[in-house]
Amino acid sequence: MKLLLFSFILFGCLHIAVAQNTKIPYGNNKAVGKYADIRGFKMYYEVYGSGQPLLFIHGNGGQGADFSNQVPFFEKNYQVIIADSRAQGKSKDAKDSLNYEMMADDYAALLTELKIDSAFVVGWSDGGIEGLLMAIRHPQKVKKLAVTGANLWPDSSAVYNEVLDMVRPFYNSLNKPNRNAMEQAQWKVMHLLLDEPHIPLTDVQKIKCPTLVIGGDHDVIKEEHTMLIYKNIAQSYLWILPGSGHSTPIVYKDEFNNTILSFFKNPYKKFTKEDRFN
Repeated sequence: MKLLLFSFILFGCLHIAVAQNTKIPYGNNKAVGKYADIRGFKMYYEVYGSGQPLLFIHGNGGQGADFSNQVPFFEKNYQVIIADSRAQGKSKDAKDSLNYEMMADDYAALLTELKIDSAFVVGWSDGGIEGLLMAIRHPQKVKKLAVTGANLWPDSSAVYNEVLDMVRPFYNSLNKPNRNAMEQAQWKVMHLLLDEPHIPLTDVQKIKCPTLVIGGDHDVIKEEHTMLIYKNIAQSYLWILPGSGHSTPIVYKDEFNNTILSFFKNPYKKFTKEDRFN
């Protein structure tokens, strides 16, 4: 019961906050929802609008519906794709393991299934990690990348201790032999929060696409870690949002949407020494 309550607090409130902002059941729309049979599981996805492809990737324990504040804005100009990551939402997966590399490869395969050579990509939280890994592992698939609340490793140099301390007891309660099916599904997702990712800076430095690195100034991810990601991507911008925690696409939804739209529409600007005064 405690685990279910924790999951609701950590993930469920976010879904409610998003769902109240729209009458269209994004992420649960029977009229457009489909499954792609890829990489050993069926991945649920929905597509809205037309234009250049734009893929949104949700966070830990989330689902495509978490971008209900973004879909109606971006579908006016883009072919918007939302999906449920492996072992989350409607994308069921009975396998024992789950990691970020696996999910990044899933999203690249989904684009291939949809006959999309490359797309703009926006990732939130775990989705930001998967977006970074897509740009590293499948660079041809990512035109431009925007990530918010992403981290490269799971320790206290990246994530605030109070956040780790909140998650750890629930993870430990699941870290046992002979888990039942529900516990196994929960453990796979919780495992990501405390044990992964492990992305070396040398890999981050391989990212060539223009990247917008975003974080809240009171995020669960330390601001200096967000800065570290920004500093190690050659063509990158940094955006730290004041008065925001981890939920930047909700708290700053209008600014979030407009800033990302501008980032996608405009070429990346390389700053000369003179430009630093502008």
